[in-house]
Amino acid sequence: MKKKLILLLFVFTVMNMFGQIPTIPKPDKANHSNNQVLTLNDMVFNKTISPLKKVPLDKNSILVYDYDGSIFSFNLESEVINWTVKATDSNMEMCANQVTLKDGVVYVPFVNGEIFAIDNQTGKVFWKSRLGNITDQIILKNQVPVINNGKLYITTQNQNSNIYALDIKDGSLIWNYKLDYPYNHIPVLFFDNKVFTQSAPYFYSFDANTGKLLSRKTFETAMYGKPVTDGENVFIANEKDELFAVNPNSLDILWQFKVEDNQFNIKERIFCKDKKVYFAAQGPTVSSVYAVDSKTGTQIWKTDFKDDNIEYIIEESDNIWGYTTKGKLFQLDITNGEIAFEVKLTTKPISNLEFVEDDFLFYYSDAALIQFEFKTKDENEVYLRTSIKDDAYSAFVKLLR
Repeated sequence: MKKKLILLLFVFTVMNMFGQIPTIPKPDKANHSNNQVLTLNDMVFNKTISPLKKVPLDKNSILVYDYDGSIFSFNLESEVINWTVKATDSNMEMCANQVTLKDGVVYVPFVNGEIFAIDNQTGKVFWKSRLGNITDQIILKNQVPVINNGKLYITTQNQNSNIYALDIKDGSLIWNYKLDYPYNHIPVLFFDNKVFTQSAPYFYSFDANTGKLLSRKTFETAMYGKPVTDGENVFIANEKDELFAVNPNSLDILWQFKVEDNQFNIKERIFCKDKKVYFAAQGPTVSSVYAVDSKTGTQIWKTDFKDDNIEYIIEESDNIWGYTTKGKLFQLDITNGEIAFEVKLTTKPISNLEFVEDDFLFYYSDAALIQFEFKTKDENEVYLRTSIKDDAYSAFVKLLR
């Protein structure tokens, strides 16, 4: 009787949040792929507001996922905000995630465990989903919705602690798997019809369609690196100082690479290109960008940044771009690691970099959306915040193209 009362109370709570009675999965529903009983913490509550459809891109605008947890579309020509969307409820003003744009639809994960599908032109919401019923913890952190074959893959942390596959048509649950640990704040990898993710010392591969666990590899150290692939094998770093190449079918270790002494913390600073793995490791005195042969794990080159830490790297037009903790923007030649360009910024980036050909790039700082011009090195304030927080965690920007 007590369980029934709790469930009814939660139904009314979700009705207040979403405006209708949610679809409650049965406790023994088979989509919980490791056959554990679905609790309210794990369930997916989704609401369809209008049918999902492809939307043309508003190419005059840029999406800004602000560090207060709101997402808005900003017109770069008229310099006005087109629309703003916020989570239904959240006890934290925090972005901490990235968005995915597909067919003109913006898929936005919020820290409170909600995911919205939004029309990029109007800001109207097609559907809302909530992962679990926890309201006092961060559920989605450092997540990028990974979309393939009509499914959206994402992992949650803390008491929820699942990997989910949602239907992009309405946000409903296709399958989920309860992970072993609550520390799941790294984006997943989709490759070869499998989904790869980590949870503390474990690294998993799942059948992307059914959620069946295919392999689980145990490591000695927590695996807090973003998994990437060169189209043949998978690469993932631990929280300390090692990068591993693993077989995507068995998860057997093919090789491992150790960064320099007193360096660590690769996390999401990693990508593959042309059978090479590029990544950045941090350290108390020296931070470095590495290039490693993806077949053998042999180091090709290394570029050091002394008395600073690399915060972000990305590949753009056969170059590596990034910035440091002290606000140094840099460009490296991807073939040899030589510094081709660097400048000390007066506005410190807290987001990704979005490039507009060879003319300029956008990033978000704690105070404004910045347009950085390569020729003049000017930092133009395109959109200025009305207030500045001292503890801005992260933001994200996305050109509509």
